[in-house]
Amino acid sequence: MKFDNIQHVYFDLDHTLWDFDKNSALTFEMILKQERIDIDLSEFLDVYIPINSNYWELYRKDQISKESLRSGRLKDSFEQLKMNIPLETVDSLATKYLEYLPQNNHLLEDTMEILEYLNPNYKLHIITNGFEEVQNDKLNNSKISKFFTTITTSEEAGVKKPNTKIFNLALEKASAYPENSIMIGDNFEADILGAKNAGMKFLYFDYYQKREVLECLQIQKLKEIYEYL
Repeated sequence: MKFDNIQHVYFDLDHTLWDFDKNSALTFEMILKQERIDIDLSEFLDVYIPINSNYWELYRKDQISKESLRSGRLKDSFEQLKMNIPLETVDSLATKYLEYLPQNNHLLEDTMEILEYLNPNYKLHIITNGFEEVQNDKLNNSKISKFFTTITTSEEAGVKKPNTKIFNLALEKASAYPENSIMIGDNFEADILGAKNAGMKFLYFDYYQKREVLECLQIQKLKEIYEYL
């Protein structure tokens, strides 16, 4: 089934095009060594990943600040691991993490091929809740920024997905109509419900292949986009 009358394709970035999990793990491998923190990387990530996910959920709902997210997720992780890490070391890790993260450039499977396929026939865009300075570096360093006509961040919009204001801003920047636009992303609430409420079409990227029963079209691999666009 092909979507009709689509002119603009909007993507989320992390966990949709940019391989956040792999790039994040590589970053932690580097900075934990730099700070001489002796812990098995997989053990650390097993604790950190769900804590980080919860912090981003709170951040998306405006229940914590950007600064609280940056350091709180690390502080809580070390506490759960029963590691007594000085606050100045936690702050150093938080700063280094955002500095080094966009230096790793791994993309998800089929990202480049899909962007090259879509680019001649659609205007491509990014809508992201990630930190503006980091997201732009990710796009530039992974060499995919050239594909996107507009990039809209939550910091620019003053609200985060799923708030319709960020989608409306992204549409306005592109001179796009919602009925001619589709959002593709891995977060059902932020990307799919947000796009739906903005009047856009949507395609859920089930990145972790949970195969949940949801009222929307789903893909488990980016190459499945060929079937819809």
